[in-house]
Amino acid sequence: MKKINCWEIKKCCREKGGDRTDDLGVCPAASYNSSNGINNGKYAGRICWAIAGTFCGGKVQGDFAQKTVSCMTCEVFKRVKEEEGIENFTLLIAGKPYQPSSK
Repeated sequence: MKKINCWEIKKCCREKGGDRTDDLGVCPAASYNSSNGINNGKYAGRICWAIAGTFCGGKVQGDFAQKTVSCMTCEVFKRVKEEEGIENFTLLIAGKPYQPSSK
């Protein structure tokens, strides 16, 4: 199974070279290099919920605390969490990424 990024799931076309970047710009999730590889994504494409200023649902979203509820119910979050599994899923990127402890 190919693991895809948020811009591929949502089809927002705001990745680098996407059809909507001229009018809306490149989404921070599609250009945040420090998150490259987290949850097996490109840039922050599989941890977009932890990136401030992403553009979802037709408006710019805030930081993680402001968008928690909408992100936790989002198809991208649910899909990444399921695909990565409890042992490999990374929730946050600030400081040390949250990793659930195995019991």
